[in-house]
Amino acid sequence: MKKQWLVRYSEIFLKSDPVRRQWENVLIANIVEVMPGIHVRNERGRIWLDGDVKQELLKKIFGIVSFSEVEHINLREIAWYLPDYCRRHGLNEAKTFAVRVRRVGKHTFSSNDKAIEYGDLLRHEFPHLKVNLATPDKEIHIEIRAEEAYLYDSVTKAVGGLPLGVEGTLVALVSGGIDSPVAAWMMMKRGCRIIPLFVALDTFLDETTVARAQRVVDVLATYQPGIRLTVVRDSYLAAAKQELVSRHLEKYTCIFCKRRMYRVATAFARQAGAKGIVTGESLGQVASQTLDNLLVLTDAASDVPIYRPLIGYDKEETMAIARGIGTFAESTSKASGCKAVPVGPSTKAKLATIREIEDTLEATKMPLPV
Repeated sequence: MKKQWLVRYSEIFLKSDPVRRQWENVLIANIVEVMPGIHVRNERGRIWLDGDVKQELLKKIFGIVSFSEVEHINLREIAWYLPDYCRRHGLNEAKTFAVRVRRVGKHTFSSNDKAIEYGDLLRHEFPHLKVNLATPDKEIHIEIRAEEAYLYDSVTKAVGGLPLGVEGTLVALVSGGIDSPVAAWMMMKRGCRIIPLFVALDTFLDETTVARAQRVVDVLATYQPGIRLTVVRDSYLAAAKQELVSRHLEKYTCIFCKRRMYRVATAFARQAGAKGIVTGESLGQVASQTLDNLLVLTDAASDVPIYRPLIGYDKEETMAIARGIGTFAESTSKASGCKAVPVGPSTKAKLATIREIEDTLEATKMPLPV
């Protein structure tokens, strides 16, 4: 008998053989990056691990849908080995049970044949047990591959998604609040490595906000090892707001701020070789995220793709994800808010108006700080 870990993936299995093999290799590399020294082998649809496997780390590796600790034996040995395995795993304390058999390869028997055979064997060994295929107290899983058998009694869910990196890299505008880290995490789950970027608006944000963003990124680092927050300091908004106030156009402050952030992120994405930008915007959630303002924000402010995975989510849905991935506590920790937000921000800015104002503001001629 040999103890191993069986790792399952889902979406990778649907890809063509060349893509599947490539993505399997990426997933294996990601596992080894998190747990150096682990021995890995793979078969179609399965990855097997030997060594010091840490479950909490395995749960957070994108691409893994579930995993189980298994005991590996030769199929010929299962009749005498199975009762002892079940005794050690608490079957004698259950009242009902089910045997689940999965078979891969060519055999003279079916999966159902073996499920019945092993079920009868266990009922003989444990006479008090009754079979309940719908809601058993205990499930015993047996995966048969060629002449090998793998026994396990539990399945641990993992994060799922696609292996980190198979879709490339994105720059994530991270504020440290609830939404932006969730948006970054969602794109990580779809196979994107993330470079988190914090645009620090001099005068209007202090170090408590930067520190909160760093703590949030530290949580994201448990899903993408080595991730680091880049902080870019920019004095643009201080100059722009002064001009806007003098012209009684303060209601456009958030629009100008966001357009500047997009431009900074775009320049940073080009430098980093990223394929786009991800933001935490959700339709209608705040003044700058109305349909009218989102159009104004995007046009001419960025010429790379902008991804908004939360666009159709409400706040409660986003908060639920934040709690689940571990960012919520840090995102709601104490930090100063933005002091530049006007009393009555514009919710229906016109692109022509914003362009006209930008053409006349001296602040818009400031070079990008990247």
